[in-house]
Amino acid sequence: MPVDYSKWDALELSDDSDIEVHPNVDKRSFIRAKQNQIHQERQQRKLQIETLKYERLINDGLMKRISGLLNALKAHAAEAETRNPAEVAFQAVMESAGNPADEKPPPRPEGVHAQLEQPPTYTKMMATLLDQVNKELDEKKPENRYNAMVDEIGVHLKKVEELQQELLKKLAELEKEEGRKITSEGIHEGFNSSHVAKSEPSASGTKKADESKVELINPNFSMSKPAESKPSTTAEDDDDKEVEASPDARKFAYIKPGDYRESHSYIGSHPHILSEKETDGLLIMAFDAQLDGKDDFARQCVHQALLLQYCRALGKDGVALFFKRITTKGHQAQDVFYKDVQDTYYRIKNRAAEINAQREADGGSGEGVEQIQLHAVEPGTEIKIKIPPEKSEDEGEKRGREIFEGFAPDMQKALESGSLDKVNEVLGKMKVADAEEVVGLLSEAGILSLEEQIIDATTEEGQKHLKEMEEQAALESYADDPE
Repeated sequence: MPVDYSKWDALELSDDSDIEVHPNVDKRSFIRAKQNQIHQERQQRKLQIETLKYERLINDGLMKRISGLLNALKAHAAEAETRNPAEVAFQAVMESAGNPADEKPPPRPEGVHAQLEQPPTYTKMMATLLDQVNKELDEKKPENRYNAMVDEIGVHLKKVEELQQELLKKLAELEKEEGRKITSEGIHEGFNSSHVAKSEPSASGTKKADESKVELINPNFSMSKPAESKPSTTAEDDDDKEVEASPDARKFAYIKPGDYRESHSYIGSHPHILSEKETDGLLIMAFDAQLDGKDDFARQCVHQALLLQYCRALGKDGVALFFKRITTKGHQAQDVFYKDVQDTYYRIKNRAAEINAQREADGGSGEGVEQIQLHAVEPGTEIKIKIPPEKSEDEGEKRGREIFEGFAPDMQKALESGSLDKVNEVLGKMKVADAEEVVGLLSEAGILSLEEQIIDATTEEGQKHLKEMEEQAALESYADDPE
């Protein structure tokens, strides 16, 4: 029987000892370069496979929700002929809402889209999709808006399905390429076992499967994840700093949740707050308030943020439709909306509690928290605060005024008070790097100046302070001339 050696053709060797190179090229360096090239290509191919699998998983969840919405719209198509189409569409959206427990997409594998933000929730994806559909309908202005909405959503579903087919095709090509070569990672030793079965006397009434127990030689070893490391948690999310609600949206956040007439009126006079950015900004406000222990205001911000999101997602007449449904006693839309508000708030509350606990642990470790504080070093001197005037012809004062107006409101308020203690209080809440930057800007703007301290020796406090200064001066004199 002839021996088939064709399987060895798939071997991928990273160090060919019989390779021939130019006499002027170092052979070992060439082999190492070839090895690195093979390893890099292999790692890149594996990362692409993991990325495609993850993208298909996300798209599967999105397709499930789009299909549910499309089926709900088609089921109510007959009602749209006799009722208000916008109300029927709102009812379909509510019915197709997924389980809140499945709102968050699955976590990304390590290395996949590491430079990008975490994917948004499926509710936010659907809200963005409905925004696009409504914009397209506003441009086309169809006679039957309900049927046109069904058609547009069907077009978007088809696009996602086509994308899934493209990803599947690419994935199959990469997996075929990966399996074409035999590498050391694909070698499995069939006679090695990670467990030992021990026979034990069987007791009466026990099943045969219980007659032997499995004892792992190394119970802490994982074949799939040999060196899994836990991601480090940080107390604050840097991405949140980029999102901030506008002043109008901040005013909207202070409207009480039950005052729907006031909220409706405010949106009517400030329609520009119906944007995804303002929704995110109010959720950041809720998170900050929860960190400060302001539970009621945090829940209020969540309520107003989701109110804007629902109004935006319901299309052209979404504002009027939302307030009509939410104020109708016993309507099912109320349960859906309030449950969404409650679930979102508790997610924020739990995360804020984790961060506060971490801060307390860091603060109680005995090492203390590093802070930047301003103090006069020389005895008999004090730091004075001088804010540059608003209208000045001097270029230096103009620059100083620009720097002052660029500070956060709490820092501006502390500087205007003229109290160094209040300035230090604001600096103490900052990170060290941020506080150092602020101190540098204060110096550049000429806001801080070192002046001699005037002591009133006619008062008891002044005499005490003068005595302390004299003692300090005597100690310094002794240190300079110990003899």
